[in-house]
Amino acid sequence: MKNLLARREGLLVVALLVLLVLIASRFPDFLAPKNLAGVFNDTSILIILALGQSAVILTRSIDLSVAANLAFTGMAVAMLNAAYPGLPVPLLVLAALGIGLALGAINGLLVWKFDIPPIVATLGTMTVYRGMTFVMSGGKWVNAHQMSPGFLELPRSLIAGLPVLSWVAILTVGLAWVLFTRTPLGRAFYAVGGNPTAAVYTGIDGGRTRFFAFCLSGAIAGMAGYLWVSRYAVAYVDIAAGFELDVVAACVIGGISIGGGIGSVAGAVLGALFLGTIKNALPVVQISPFWQMAISGTIIICAVALNARAEKAKGRLILRNAS
Repeated sequence: MKNLLARREGLLVVALLVLLVLIASRFPDFLAPKNLAGVFNDTSILIILALGQSAVILTRSIDLSVAANLAFTGMAVAMLNAAYPGLPVPLLVLAALGIGLALGAINGLLVWKFDIPPIVATLGTMTVYRGMTFVMSGGKWVNAHQMSPGFLELPRSLIAGLPVLSWVAILTVGLAWVLFTRTPLGRAFYAVGGNPTAAVYTGIDGGRTRFFAFCLSGAIAGMAGYLWVSRYAVAYVDIAAGFELDVVAACVIGGISIGGGIGSVAGAVLGALFLGTIKNALPVVQISPFWQMAISGTIIICAVALNARAEKAKGRLILRNAS
């Protein structure tokens, strides 16, 4: 038990269970299987994006453009569907992945080839992508009646009692686990973030590795763009405005170190679930939106402080300074 609680994942599991018990003490129906499945489904897009962001953060970078990428890609595929309703939905999903990948690649090239700090590069592209979304759409919305039934129904279709959206999140978790723990690229993410100097001596190109991390984050954001507009049946310029902060928060709460090189798929998923549960529960217990923001912010600050403490205990700060 002591070893379990020594790990961030174990602490998050305990914290999540305590949170659910506290909520259930006032609203027992919150723990009903159907409601918990709904909470997971509501959190699915956050889980998917957090996994892409984790790859970037592990390399000691950050991608602030994920929500803008989501908005641009979602608008693009919604407009395509409205203009050509006969296009197969799988083709639109592939288009979303391709557009997101291209936008992520732009971020990666700015960081790799132009040596622009990731936070500056992605803050700039975040604004550019939002602007591109407005120019492309002319500021107009794409509403449900303009979208084809197949486009709208895919994320809502049930398989074994769960919507396809939830299954996409589960599949993404499995693929991310394989990538991070069983492939050379996944190991390179950790190496570049943990000790860039040592990574170079082992033959790992840090710039190229970060480029691939941004491409992965972009492709995932593109897929999330389709899932978002089809699930909520609307596309507009300000879709997911500010959602990039929730994505980064989920990673930080899950123990993905902003300093790079530390973190796990399980941690990112649990961080997203913890944040998603709070966001679903606070309105139920009738806490005002302003207090909701304050509570979420406090949790993020505590998570960052906990991460910093854990890294000091492991001597990570000394290694960073030495590198």
